[in-house]
Amino acid sequence: MDDCLKAKVVRLILEGSTEEAVKLVCGFYGKYPPRIKVGRVKGMGSALAVYRARDETIYLSNGSYLRNPFIILHELYHHLRMFSGRHRGTEKHANSFAKSFIEAFRRCRRDNP
Repeated sequence: MDDCLKAKVVRLILEGSTEEAVKLVCGFYGKYPPRIKVGRVKGMGSALAVYRARDETIYLSNGSYLRNPFIILHELYHHLRMFSGRHRGTEKHANSFAKSFIEAFRRCRRDNP
């Protein structure tokens, strides 16, 4: 995924078009988008957000996180890395995935003021 597309995804999330951004990323990777809900998952303690594979849903503990690109993209990574009901990624990789989008957004803003 090139920087311009990553920057667009971050911009969409910041503007509140989170579901559109998620569909864009999932379409690029050939996956269907997860559902996004505000609410806590029982047993997950104080996590800001959680991806639950059982119902293919990203749960956000607070509605304001719908506009947080790092949180959305971190949890989206977990959705993208699920195969046959098993997770194939790490928190470190999820963080790197999210950061790559944010860094692309910053580069594009710097190059196109």
